[in-house]
Amino acid sequence: MSTLKKFRILIMLPLLLLTTVFSNAQTDKKDAELKKLETSLATAKAKVALNEAQLAKSDSLITLGTQMIAESKTETKAIDADRKKLDKSYVSDQKPLIKLSSSKDKEEATKARADLKALDLQYKSDTKALSTRSKDATKKMTTGNSDLTKGKAGKKNAQDALKISRKALDAAQEKYDNASGTGENNTSKAKKKK
Repeated sequence: MSTLKKFRILIMLPLLLLTTVFSNAQTDKKDAELKKLETSLATAKAKVALNEAQLAKSDSLITLGTQMIAESKTETKAIDADRKKLDKSYVSDQKPLIKLSSSKDKEEATKARADLKALDLQYKSDTKALSTRSKDATKKMTTGNSDLTKGKAGKKNAQDALKISRKALDAAQEKYDNASGTGENNTSKAKKKK
């Protein structure tokens, strides 16, 4: 019988060794899988952060565009008011000088013509300044509209990408939790919150 016991021990010994080797291999495989899941989870978190940053950038473009449009409209109204005031002033200053320029007194007529030329030069100068202000306001309006359009398009794209990346993050988190053994606790808590 002792030979039979020895024989049984010899047969059982390799089986025991094989089971420990297989269990160690499975543990290493599980650790490698957890590392891979951690990496995919970190990548998903990074994508969510990137999409949130793009969304914030788009929101700031929209805000900036809206602000520039409002400033441009205000400036345009001020320019229009200044132009009306300038035109009225020019017409009212011009009338007496025209009458005086056709006067019979030559000195008075010459002085009136010189004053009329000076008035015309001043009017042209003021009109040119208003035109420059108007161009600047138009440029600001165009830039504001462009920023607003870019911001709206970027916001839509960022929101769509953020939705997708959050779903990917949730899926990666769930896979990681399930693989690490903490999935049942977290999913039950998440379901209770909803």
